Amino acid sequence: MKTAWLLASVVVAATGWLAMAPASAQDRIYRCGNEYTNRIGNRKDCKVVEGGNVTVVMGTAPAAPAPAPAAPPPASGANPRVVSAPPAASRTASPEQRARDADAKVILEQELRRTEARQAELVKEYNNGEPEKIGGEARNYQKYLDRVAEMKASMERNQSDLEGLKRELSRLK
Repeated sequence: MKTAWLLASVVVAATGWLAMAPASAQDRIYRCGNEYTNRIGNRKDCKVVEGGNVTVVMGTAPAAPAPAPAAPPPASGANPRVVSAPPAASRTASPEQRARDADAKVILEQELRRTEARQAELVKEYNNGEPEKIGGEARNYQKYLDRVAEMKASMERNQSDLEGLKRELSRLK
């Protein structure tokens, strides 16, 4: 009997403590434009933030950009707004960079071959929009239509990947 009384007292005390917990929680947080605050003052563009905690991390100021080197004065008759590219000799890559470029090209070519093989497989499976029905698709036509739509989307994503790989390879050549 004493154990039950003690247990009931602990439950009542804990319930009272939990009821007071929200009172010690953080005040309301408002979003005023891109700023989060708990004091809105006279601002009218503030809205209460609900549904989660807000964490604000103070950022650092960005470093000032390095000053651009001064351009030589334009030659007579030259357009002062036209900036010429540096000579090709100054743009030659180091041997390490050329090796990295060669490795990147090999990797891209391998990926292109894999993607082309996957595309051919997808086109064959798609069968001009009429793939073979599998499983319960004979009884559930919507399931078949969903699979066909997913196959078409997969083919389009794969085609987009192919085009991107070809663009990357053309940049390396």
